[in-house]
Amino acid sequence: MGSQPAREVRDLLGRARRLLSDAREMIAEHERAVADVRAALEPLRGRQARAELGAMPVSRLKDVTSGRLRIGALQEAGYGTVLSVLEATPYELQKLPGVGQQTRWQAQTAAEGIARATRKSCTLHIDVDNRDPETTRLLVALHRLVAVGPDLPRARRTAETVARRLDELIPQARPLGNRLRGLLYGSRRRARAAQAVAQIAGLLTDETETRLLIAQATTDLLRPPPDGALAWIDFEIRAADHYNLLAELSATAPSDRAAAEGFLPGELTARVKAQELDDTLRRVSLRGYQAFGAQFALAQRRVILGDEMGLGKTIQAIAVLAHLHARETTHSLVVCPASVLINWLREIEARSSLRAYRLHGDERPLAHAAWLERGGVAVTTFDGLHTLDTVPQAGMLVVDEAHYVKNPRTRRAKAVARWSRHVGTVLFMTGTPMENHIEEFRSLVDHLQPGLLGQVEPGGTTDRAQAFRRAVAPVYLRRNQKDVVTELPELVHMDEWEEFSAADAAAYREAVESGRFMTMRRAAYAVPEQSAKLERLRELVGKAADAGLKVVVFSYFRDVLAAVGPAVDSPVHGPIGGDLDPGRRQQVVDAFTAARGHAVLLAQIQAGGTGLNLQAASVVIICEPQVKPTLESQAVARAHRMGQVRRVQVHRLLTPDSMDERLLEIMHAKAALFDAYARRSHLAESTPAAIDISDESLADRIVREERQRLTTPH
Repeated sequence: MGSQPAREVRDLLGRARRLLSDAREMIAEHERAVADVRAALEPLRGRQARAELGAMPVSRLKDVTSGRLRIGALQEAGYGTVLSVLEATPYELQKLPGVGQQTRWQAQTAAEGIARATRKSCTLHIDVDNRDPETTRLLVALHRLVAVGPDLPRARRTAETVARRLDELIPQARPLGNRLRGLLYGSRRRARAAQAVAQIAGLLTDETETRLLIAQATTDLLRPPPDGALAWIDFEIRAADHYNLLAELSATAPSDRAAAEGFLPGELTARVKAQELDDTLRRVSLRGYQAFGAQFALAQRRVILGDEMGLGKTIQAIAVLAHLHARETTHSLVVCPASVLINWLREIEARSSLRAYRLHGDERPLAHAAWLERGGVAVTTFDGLHTLDTVPQAGMLVVDEAHYVKNPRTRRAKAVARWSRHVGTVLFMTGTPMENHIEEFRSLVDHLQPGLLGQVEPGGTTDRAQAFRRAVAPVYLRRNQKDVVTELPELVHMDEWEEFSAADAAAYREAVESGRFMTMRRAAYAVPEQSAKLERLRELVGKAADAGLKVVVFSYFRDVLAAVGPAVDSPVHGPIGGDLDPGRRQQVVDAFTAARGHAVLLAQIQAGGTGLNLQAASVVIICEPQVKPTLESQAVARAHRMGQVRRVQVHRLLTPDSMDERLLEIMHAKAALFDAYARRSHLAESTPAAIDISDESLADRIVREERQRLTTPH
């Protein structure tokens, strides 16, 4: 062995030790940051659990003991809640008439079991209007991790891999770093050392990039903590990131067991759970239910992701794309409405390391050529898809707002069908697989699995609805907000009934006599200066202005929005309509979001209710009832979604003794049909992992039942 090779090995080992030291430092700083969050979280979870136990009747102790505990004496002595029993001393309880040692022990053991279940499963709700020191401490601790950005999980995994491998390889390679010492070892040890040196060299192939990734994360973790005010501002801007991190670190999960009961073939459950999810190219952490959604799409290959709006369907799709491109896929295509094309490009670039290409507008030819040559994810519109030839190497097709292709006779549906037949992995995304009738749902399923529903007949009975949901289980997964995003603030619906003014009534009668349906729908705004609905809208906006809240006003009609704009004494953005260029539309939303304090955004409900994120708004006003309930629910979900930090108030303006009442009846009937066939999926109902359910004990069930009781309107 010559001196030059030994010097090269020593140099290699020196670089490896420095990288190992950097990796260990990053891991240690990350663990300290996580420990700070958990330490700040504990008193808040304890406070919230205590409040829940204080609202839980003592009778629940009897349920925990399967009816064996006699609680009459406790109730007579004034112990009305689980908390009161939990906080009592054994002496206090045992001296009560009729309470012996056995009863006292059973009561307190049951209370302790419920307390543990409550503390373990409670989800923290951060109230932006109650900035107490304990919550501020938590947000300051969280800021340290959130501020590192989406590369933190990758940096942590890289550091762990480096540390594990170099801890093992450096001692093995050490004999070759000293020529004389190397002569003392046998040929087998020297061969093992040579192999270790080769493996270290392989690990250091991308040394500069690896060191930069780890160093940047370490630097960010070492930044001084912000003051409390800045931490609160950052939370309001990036609430979804904070809550995602909290869910990950506190290991809490939605736990409504009723949402997990149902039928599912065991082999399908096993296949989804066994599906690996490669996160090499992904730059965002997934919640448990989101990871399950991505696994479902990968395991089944041709599916509809029907999650309720605001649950991160886009992120789940990107997780699938990232997995496939980390493996064998080189080209993928996303099809979406023009209104959300820019949002898709932004999300792909922000949430993954994939290249994204805009196949729309003047740049389309160049982008198309670059996509074909370099690979990545192309994003196009429904109108542009029919002119796009299938690509032999395309591995995945994502269709956003897939209900746009519910009519198989349309040009866009035929183009999607052509691509669906060509591509192996197809993901349809829609929170509204049916808007008017069941055949729309069947049409979407036929794109993916022709003939799957051939033997299933829809109908009005509960049994038929269950049979339908059971049949579509292999291709349809839906989760609802209440099951998986438990930190969302309250959503309050208020119907605002306003009598016609004289001018409104005259306009309505004229529209009825002429038989003009659309004119009847907006007759209440025909004379803006005398409109009763508009006057109520002004009052609602005024109250929001006094509270510093942002408002989004939805109407189906442009002329209604044109009347609203001048009528309110507020900064007005928009209106957003179907004719607004996607780029300009996003600029309007960004300006509304960035505005300080109160502002009003005007939007046509069929345009603004699709694909836009409006968490900045906490007041939603709907100027008239819609023909489709999905239009209203989509619009509301633009504001009441992950990232919302305030209670969302929804005001629907209605007029009695008018067609508004009939429209409400129609909407309720359509909503009931949707609930029967599409609101729940058998996969989500029967697989706890689909909605992050992990606990099934009796105490946990009681906690869930009580939470539901206390949050269900009476």
